[in-house]
Amino acid sequence: MSLAEETIITAKWILTLESDALLLDHSVVIGADKILAVLPTAQAVTRYPNAQRIDLPQQMLMPGFVNCHGHAAMNLFKGLADDLPLMTWLEEHIWPAEGQWVDQQFVADGTKLAISEMLLSGTTCFSDMYFFPEVVADVAASMGMRATCYGPILDFPTPYGSGPDEYFEKILAAHDKFKHHPLIDIGFGPHAPYTVSDAPLKKVRMLSDQLNMPIQIHLHETEFEVSDALEKSGMRPSQRLDALDFWGPDVQAVHVTQLNQQDKDIFKEKGVHVIHCPQSNLKLASGFCPTHELQSAHINVALGTDGAASNNDLDMLSEMHSAALLAKAVSKDASALPALEAVKMATINGAIALGKEDQIGSIKVGKQADLISIDFSDLACVPMYDPVSQLVYSASRHQVNHVWVAGQLQVKDKALCHVNPSQLMTMAQAWAQKISAAAPRD
Repeated sequence: MSLAEETIITAKWILTLESDALLLDHSVVIGADKILAVLPTAQAVTRYPNAQRIDLPQQMLMPGFVNCHGHAAMNLFKGLADDLPLMTWLEEHIWPAEGQWVDQQFVADGTKLAISEMLLSGTTCFSDMYFFPEVVADVAASMGMRATCYGPILDFPTPYGSGPDEYFEKILAAHDKFKHHPLIDIGFGPHAPYTVSDAPLKKVRMLSDQLNMPIQIHLHETEFEVSDALEKSGMRPSQRLDALDFWGPDVQAVHVTQLNQQDKDIFKEKGVHVIHCPQSNLKLASGFCPTHELQSAHINVALGTDGAASNNDLDMLSEMHSAALLAKAVSKDASALPALEAVKMATINGAIALGKEDQIGSIKVGKQADLISIDFSDLACVPMYDPVSQLVYSASRHQVNHVWVAGQLQVKDKALCHVNPSQLMTMAQAWAQKISAAAPRD
């Protein structure tokens, strides 16, 4: 291989997540888009004498974060309607704003802003459920970001289309366009049981089986959602979807703040993955996902930020911190979700949920070179007793130093390599001025 195709990355600590141990005096060798070797540094230098060297003292090299749920373009609605309960937030503010503003340009601009924020905070793969998934995919591909884009399915018209038939048509066209792309996957995103009737849900299941497309759905986000479903149908939403034969190991259920034994039994039997969005759930007072119960039942739980309109950032380090603390409080067990398990929730568990565990989520020879480094030279991270604990409980996104996606350097020394931040700022401010000017006055 040529010089340009081999890079030896040496850090003080390497967290592979292939084992629970940290590697010291080791290096990761990458070539093209893959991990070629994980070796003691002396051996790496001997074996690859012509490789480029990147030395990261006082830093931890680890897999990039996998943000398993969000609505990237909603970055342009950040702070638009804060401090409101979910249905008020949705029905009186977000849905009207989407009806007025969301189009392909809005989605392209908001997604570019979101991807830039995610890269700077160490996310190398994100899962998105929003209108115009083909636009999200185009932007992600052009920026060299790994993404799974879920096209929305709802019973009613939206800026994306007139109803389920048009949504399916557009999602299938996006799937055809990107089915061979190395960074992009397209899936189905039925919004929630209360916005999608039985027939479209059955069609999602049928097409997913035929085309091997993943599925993501908001589920049991609030107590009202479950009680309303019971009143109307006599079934919990999870039970209704089970009766439709909707569940499978290709499905991710997002939020799940309301859980009983029947739900756990369904998830475990059908291999459903749960996507935990702690900060969004806290901000909207939706409830608490019982992650300790789910993990104790051997149900895979991954982590997502949700959209910036209901979280206000796309920071997976902060999300890990919140998840670890919340698990302890909800379970009344200080040993629940220890630091290493929180890191797995943000990396390899997310890869498993997206069906990408053979590609990303850990540092292993043959996997994609989706890597990040965390700078622990910050005052907030000394003294250092346990780097993994410091990562979860002390580190911030501003300590993300380097980011590679598929072997391509996207962030170097805490700065974006291929995006002009001042242009992003100008674009975002232009949208804010336009949206604010059109907002109704009290």
